[in-house]
Amino acid sequence: MTSIETLGPLLEGEGYTLFYASSKKNKALRLLDMVWSTLRLRNKIDYLLIDTYSTSNFWYAFLVSQLARLLKIKYIPMLRGGDLPGRLSKNPALCAMIFNHAYKNSAPSGYLLEHFQKKGIQNMAYIPNTLNMSNYNFLKREITQPKLLWVRSFAAIYNPFMAVEVFREIKKQFPEASLCMVGPEKDGMLAKTKELALKYNLDVNFTGKLSKTDWIRLSENYNIFINTTHFDNTPVSVMEAMALGLPVVSTNVGGIPFLLDDKKTALLVDDGNTEAMIKAVKEITENKNLAEDLTQNARAKAESFDWQQVKSLWNKILC
Repeated sequence: MTSIETLGPLLEGEGYTLFYASSKKNKALRLLDMVWSTLRLRNKIDYLLIDTYSTSNFWYAFLVSQLARLLKIKYIPMLRGGDLPGRLSKNPALCAMIFNHAYKNSAPSGYLLEHFQKKGIQNMAYIPNTLNMSNYNFLKREITQPKLLWVRSFAAIYNPFMAVEVFREIKKQFPEASLCMVGPEKDGMLAKTKELALKYNLDVNFTGKLSKTDWIRLSENYNIFINTTHFDNTPVSVMEAMALGLPVVSTNVGGIPFLLDDKKTALLVDDGNTEAMIKAVKEITENKNLAEDLTQNARAKAESFDWQQVKSLWNKILC
């Protein structure tokens, strides 16, 4: 689920009218739908909210933002890509065309706020990703065998192979351990990850994309959340795991250290360090007090992202 799919209904609940584009999977059709929707609605909208990522989807933000400039529509890039600092360095002129002309740039983490301000981009607003905490029941879990949950798109930057490699070793020590991987195909990695699991003769549950309601219900059957990404910003799936009472083990990349405190709200390991993640999963499984402390502290942190607290930051910009 994209950030605007989460944010949109919450803004609608505050009385704002929203139009959405695009749900089309074909990239060319998606871009055409975004462009056409912007043209069609140009006299009906006050602001254009643009989910802005760092890889190939960056070009949607670039093209739509430049159209908004031509049409004199106020636009707000909502910064999502974990490697946007890299994009700022690689394409400074293109980034200046987007971000320097935006009405505001919404940064969901101190990580991105800091990097953008260092590049001289001043029209910034810190607005964290938000959760409606009433949707997330905190479940206290008994952990005797690791039941691992991974929720992300299957893309190389999110390193799904690492989850399988971790599970392979955990399964040797905890025979009843399990792994569920939730998320849609992105760049061919879903098939490759399935092939790796088959190679190791591992029974991994691949669910494909699930609705938020469905994956939250599914999460009740699991007891440790693993996040294996190479790049990250402030992933909503990790925030949701914190809210649900799942102890989190994550790579310490991008905006993660701005979201999670090692040994306080999660256990953090270096990027690609499979052995360290295996050790962290074992530690949570074998140390009941640690698991309880991590989940209690993480839930308290997640409550700071509740919509009732975050909505005032959006109202300040949009009203």
